Amino acid sequence: MSQIVRDYYDSHAEQEWYRLNDPYSQVEWLSTLRLMDRYLPDSGHICDIGCGPGRYAIELLQRRYQVTLFDLSAKELSLAEERIGELGLQAEAYICEDARNLQVLDAEIYDGVLLLGPLYHVQDRQERINIIRNAFRVLKPGGIAMFSYLNSWGVLKAGVTEFSDSYRDPEHIYMYLQEQALDENQGFTECYFSIPARALEEIELGGFDVVSYAGAESFLAGMRAEVTRHYNEDRQVYDHLVQAASETSEAPQYRDATEHLLIIAQKKPESEQERA
Repeated sequence: MSQIVRDYYDSHAEQEWYRLNDPYSQVEWLSTLRLMDRYLPDSGHICDIGCGPGRYAIELLQRRYQVTLFDLSAKELSLAEERIGELGLQAEAYICEDARNLQVLDAEIYDGVLLLGPLYHVQDRQERINIIRNAFRVLKPGGIAMFSYLNSWGVLKAGVTEFSDSYRDPEHIYMYLQEQALDENQGFTECYFSIPARALEEIELGGFDVVSYAGAESFLAGMRAEVTRHYNEDRQVYDHLVQAASETSEAPQYRDATEHLLIIAQKKPESEQERA
């Protein structure tokens, strides 16, 4: 990833720590935790690639997993180490490196891999596939990986309330019907928006079997203002909506049109690889 992306996360480390506390982002948070609980192995070694300030890594450590944190941003990684230490937890390792350089990790040493962010910023398709193949390489046979993509279709929907002025140009509407790469002047930093079929294809080209996929925001996608209003005005309604959304994130009628696409994939056990 470019220096632009590194600088963005270095300067937004604290903001990234608090981002998932936002009433709307809580939907993404709870959906992701639910998928982790459902699909990750019950124990073992997890590599959190693109760990940011360590929010998910902390959850895993509290569940007694052994966790390696891997991130592009030295500031994010330092904050993660600080917060983990404050909680009396201990990670296996902290690695400051670009996700395109996963070859620094040994093969077949992890029971699970999280890749919940780096693919947002890799604009070259072959580089994304190489990252996925390296995630496959570092997993033990039978291991589970969780990948996250920014979904252009979900961003289109969110834009109706969040940046509708840009839709004065109808081309800005139709461009979200396909994958696209944006520079730092068009997006929050350099970023890549995929679409579901393309993302699923890349995971399979990386060697994985897709187990399931989800839309993190489920039926609440694009409703930031309304979700936040319920949070402020009627916490019971808010809690019920967020709970239901997290429980239905894998539902086909919702998952293709959310901002964050979550793909759960498996490296086949060796016996199945031989039969294939």
